[in-house]
Amino acid sequence: MRTKIVLLVLTTAVLFQLNSFSRARAYSVVNNQSPTPVLGHIPVPEEILGFVPGDDRKLASWSQVVGYFAALSKGSDRVKFEELGKSTMGQPFVMATISAPENLARLDEFQKIQELLADPRQLGPVGAARDRKAAELISRGKTIVLITCGIHSTEVGSYLSSVLIAHRLASSNEPDIQAILKNSIILLVPSLNPDGVDIVKNWYDKTLGTPFEGTSPPELYHKYTGHDDNRDWYAFTQVETQIAVEKIHNAWHPQIVHDIHQQGEYGSRMFLPPYMPPVEPNVPKQIVAGYTELGNYLAREMRAADFKGITTNSTFDAWSPSRAYSHYHGGVRILSETASCKIATPISVKFEQLKKAEGYDPKKESATFGPLWRGGEWHLRDIANYMTTAAFLLLDHAAANREEWLRRFYETGRAAVAPRKKGELFAFIIPEARHQSDLIQALDRAGVDVDFPLPFMAAGTKYAQGAAVIRMDQPYGSFAKALLENQHYPDLRDGAGHPISPYDVTAHTLSLLMGVKVREIRQPFRYRLPKEGGMNSCTGFGEVDEKLGLYKSHVAAIDEGWTRWILDQQHYKYSSPEDAEIRAGGLKAKYNSIVIADQKPETILNGYTLGTMPREYTGGLGQDGVKALREFVEQGGTLVCFNRASAFAIEQFKLPLRDVTDAWSEKEFFVPGSILQIELDTSNPIAAGMPKESIAWVEDSPVFEVMPASTSVRIIARYPTNKNPLLSGWLLGGDRIKGKAALVEVTLGKGRIILFGFRPQYRGQSLATYPLFFNAIRENR
Repeated sequence: MRTKIVLLVLTTAVLFQLNSFSRARAYSVVNNQSPTPVLGHIPVPEEILGFVPGDDRKLASWSQVVGYFAALSKGSDRVKFEELGKSTMGQPFVMATISAPENLARLDEFQKIQELLADPRQLGPVGAARDRKAAELISRGKTIVLITCGIHSTEVGSYLSSVLIAHRLASSNEPDIQAILKNSIILLVPSLNPDGVDIVKNWYDKTLGTPFEGTSPPELYHKYTGHDDNRDWYAFTQVETQIAVEKIHNAWHPQIVHDIHQQGEYGSRMFLPPYMPPVEPNVPKQIVAGYTELGNYLAREMRAADFKGITTNSTFDAWSPSRAYSHYHGGVRILSETASCKIATPISVKFEQLKKAEGYDPKKESATFGPLWRGGEWHLRDIANYMTTAAFLLLDHAAANREEWLRRFYETGRAAVAPRKKGELFAFIIPEARHQSDLIQALDRAGVDVDFPLPFMAAGTKYAQGAAVIRMDQPYGSFAKALLENQHYPDLRDGAGHPISPYDVTAHTLSLLMGVKVREIRQPFRYRLPKEGGMNSCTGFGEVDEKLGLYKSHVAAIDEGWTRWILDQQHYKYSSPEDAEIRAGGLKAKYNSIVIADQKPETILNGYTLGTMPREYTGGLGQDGVKALREFVEQGGTLVCFNRASAFAIEQFKLPLRDVTDAWSEKEFFVPGSILQIELDTSNPIAAGMPKESIAWVEDSPVFEVMPASTSVRIIARYPTNKNPLLSGWLLGGDRIKGKAALVEVTLGKGRIILFGFRPQYRGQSLATYPLFFNAIRENR
């Protein structure tokens, strides 16, 4: 645990101006010049992969990608290649560090420069001497650029482009490349999700040449989180996130993070920042200025190089820290999103097929979109061309503006550690609580300074030893603040008054999700630290066997993956029955409880339709599955449904409930991923050990009303009757759900159906409501 003496600094505004320099040409994905070897033979990608990345219908395995980077590092003294750890499924998690040979020989020195500029307290007390030291470091430092690829594994252009980027940097003697290598250090991660590379390739190869070529696999492309692997950048639940944060972000403090993604087929050809509103209020203004200037530069240069269909200031926002770790750690995140094809299979898009998205219309040039792309064939090669061109333009800029990037980085850190002004938030206090250590662990992993003082007084209250103090005058105080304060998402509407949906969700108050109360303190206070201190950690326990089944659809459900992760973390023994097993019946002989995680009701019932996937993956539970589940419950089993799956149960089992939200428009009721308050009936065994008031993660969630004269329904949790249930995020129409049910238990025969109108295990973060889940699946005795 970090305990530091905090030195105070003065803030001085320094304008960060991006230098203008000549427009770069469009870069070919293949360097046709014969490279001049330095150490030995520098392999071209096709020597190792057997094809040129970007070729139609060709994907590389993860072992091929690792093999290529290993060969590249042996042939070039510009490349250092290393394994940083193992993925969830045991694959090597790797990174290439690429720079001029003389820079690679001094990596420790440049890493130390980054550490000192990130935390100016280490440069001495506030004053001119500190700034002079910083200026000397800036004159010697390099722009650190982290390029991350392949976190979403069906976006295959990303990891394949990493090979092309690495080869050009390692082999080319062009003046542009030499300037990049001299003035910057590139940290290149070929895939943030190595397991997914093979999951997608194996499925693509299996279906190649069939009617199902180009479909997504019938499983999550990350074992537990699927697409949500890029929603883990503040809770740090997954091993890949932990490796990236600990061994890359926190070790190198990059000024620029270029995160290479793909988007849908029928919109813009590429998105680049700036992001559309809103921006999370704790993102420093220097970061906003940096990604705005750099994103606009990239878009301008690509348009000048005749790349079509570029959009900025649309589609994607900068609200959630779950996708933007660097924004709270001194670095701008440049998200690029290139239009997809069908995995590696080309498509043909007609102009009239292009669809509007938030902030632009791809059929009309505007301030946020242009020039027009008229449609036509779209290949993996096109995707790689867009990706690599944007990447090298970004590297050109990072190198040409080295001092400006480092100076801005220092200014961000200096502002973060400056003394708080009168009335500003001074610190958070986190008293001892059940999940205090879980919350502190997340903050500590992000580099936040956490103190555990001796008993102290703050704002008239005495705190016992064990309470944690998080001061705001520290480098990553803004990250802590974003996770500990309640969010107030702006009420954004379109011209017709409809709410404008966020790109992801609107709340990220981790303290609420974990059920840990925190206190904001605005008056300065003093405290003393013990000579040694820290947290007590929890110990594990043995395997729990409740004869549990967790339904697994062939239409892979992210919430099912998160549920598996939680059960594995908590050492629960379970099986994953699929459609055929449930349809076959006889479930009570094998299971006491069956869980259906959050998924659309029609998907649970029908699955993939015949003709869209191989026959063995089509059809959902169907009416045979519904009949088997009914028999399971009537014979004494427990069926537990999360969120939208509850609507499936209500409809298929004709339960005496209705979802009141079905009758409301979005103008009347809207809650796009927010934290609401619930009140619990603690006399019910499902709420055992819970406080009277707790939280619910509400997103596309039902709200229950019990039918008149029903005697089979018990309400376990309801929304407050006398106040707005919103705690953090955005809620329209809160008055409509006052007193309505959020969690119910329905008796059916000898068994019961438990319906959650929320996700009690949301993204592995909502520890406050885990007990409701575990109590629900506990065997009836």
